[in-house]
Amino acid sequence: MITPGAPGPDRFGAGALAHVAGGAPAADRADRLHILRVAGSLVEIACPPTVAMHDLVLLGSAGLPGEVVAIHGDTASVQAYEYTGGLAPGHPADPQGRPLTVRLGPDLLGGVFDGLLRPLGCAGDLLTTSGPATTEAAAWPFTPRVVRGERVGAGDVLGDVGARVPLRLLVPPDLSGEVTRIASAGAYPSDAPLAVVGGDEVRMAQSWPVRKPRPVARRLPADAPLNTGQRAVDLLFPVARGSTVAVPGGFGTGKTMLLQQIAKWCDADVIVYVGCGERGNEMADVIEELAELTDPRTGGRLAERTVTIANTSNMPMMAREASVHTGATVAEYFRDMGLDVVLIADSTSRWAEALREFASRMGELPAEEGYPASLASQLAAFYERAAAVRTQGGATGSVTVIGAVSPPGGDRTEPVTAHTERFVRCLWSLDRDLAYARHYPAVSWSESFSRDAAALSAAHARAGDPGWAERRGRVARQLAEADRLADLVELVGITALPPRERISVLAGRLLREAAIQQSALSPADAYSAPAKTAALVDAVLTVVDRCLEVVDAGTQAEVVEAVDFSPLLRAREAAGPAETAPVTAARDTVLARLAETA
Repeated sequence: MITPGAPGPDRFGAGALAHVAGGAPAADRADRLHILRVAGSLVEIACPPTVAMHDLVLLGSAGLPGEVVAIHGDTASVQAYEYTGGLAPGHPADPQGRPLTVRLGPDLLGGVFDGLLRPLGCAGDLLTTSGPATTEAAAWPFTPRVVRGERVGAGDVLGDVGARVPLRLLVPPDLSGEVTRIASAGAYPSDAPLAVVGGDEVRMAQSWPVRKPRPVARRLPADAPLNTGQRAVDLLFPVARGSTVAVPGGFGTGKTMLLQQIAKWCDADVIVYVGCGERGNEMADVIEELAELTDPRTGGRLAERTVTIANTSNMPMMAREASVHTGATVAEYFRDMGLDVVLIADSTSRWAEALREFASRMGELPAEEGYPASLASQLAAFYERAAAVRTQGGATGSVTVIGAVSPPGGDRTEPVTAHTERFVRCLWSLDRDLAYARHYPAVSWSESFSRDAAALSAAHARAGDPGWAERRGRVARQLAEADRLADLVELVGITALPPRERISVLAGRLLREAAIQQSALSPADAYSAPAKTAALVDAVLTVVDRCLEVVDAGTQAEVVEAVDFSPLLRAREAAGPAETAPVTAARDTVLARLAETA
């Protein structure tokens, strides 16, 4: 971001301004207007008839970006995206005649940007560095797919852009016609014109308004699973590609850790990570870890297929409000290339707080807990940008949105959490008791849900796992039964329960500790492939069935409870991320010990 307390024309270069606005700095424009009043980040300017709502305005000689948020006769209210220290009445104001627009290109991959998609420096300089992109001049290998004279439509592929992620040069959404020029195979900067279609030049880099969803041919049913590598999620509360997820949880319940693990291990093609209002040291840790982690899909660095938007808690409110829209626009850009994208927003509560602060400054009538009356519709509009789609060019792609929610005091009845639950397909509610018991991930099996599970059971059956739905259902029933009996155990003690119910309590513990719990710090257990997850669950359920058979045959329940189940509990650590043989061996060891008690 731009460092507060450093006003003047040299606070950032013209390249950074062009990156956001797509135009020249205010100082170079001849038709400048002037500032009438400055009240914090809210600035009033003289309003010509050509100014429209949400237009971008550059303020002062430094060209601070702002957005028109209200028009009153011959004056317009502009909310600045930057610190306004040094601005004064009479300073120039330069309307750009367009909404907030960002530059989209292949050089976004591996980059770290602020809420307006301006490049930031390395993690150590996260809070102080800003400037034009350093990768714009990089050369990208290009291979054409069309020839001169060919007619193409919006979204059609003009060529391949060489990268670890299979990128494409597409015809822009509002363009079609005859290809009158196409570049030959070679390496080109992202801003170089590579084709001419219908008389217009086409470049790798494109511009798009952040609040306007990119068009698609049609939306598709979300019926393909997104594997996250987290057993509690993939087994109990799965999410489909193109679906939506909310992750509510109080302070210390592990939201950021869970989202970081999903960013590292999910099987999406591109990750867009939006740190909206989070602490700077947490974002710096995320960036450093992504840079160091080896990508299991490509063999390179995970950061090479990740776009990080770091709008931390000390950055301006309006940039925080824009950051989630910027992230959605970046995700849609890669989706249109036929890629599966995961957009992670951490957290939407900080975004909603920015909306509340903005509404207060504008004098809007507050609704519940001071949030604007439009909170529900704005949340719905954000999550609506998630979808599995048929692109204009005929490919299939998806954007899956996962948003963290931070309810104050863990109160899930507060407006942001309550409204979000209405609009998402999956809810991964984090439990404080599980988190404080060092159970990761602390996803509550009693307060979470997945509306995608029914559609995904058919997908798993087609993929060769017809028992997935029955396995999931049985685990859910067993955990619910164990929770019900836990209340009785606290009242009357475990010895007062009948033998089969005592085995149900044991089954709940084995499922929690041997199958659902993971270690985010273990190389063997941080990621769990679908085969390993199925093997662990089947092993536990087989052991539970054998325990029931033993007690039904007359063996005392306490004898079964005294069996050493540690091989089964250690199997998740003993087996590699995709191994099943150690799990099978641990199951057989425990079954042999149970046979000795019969």
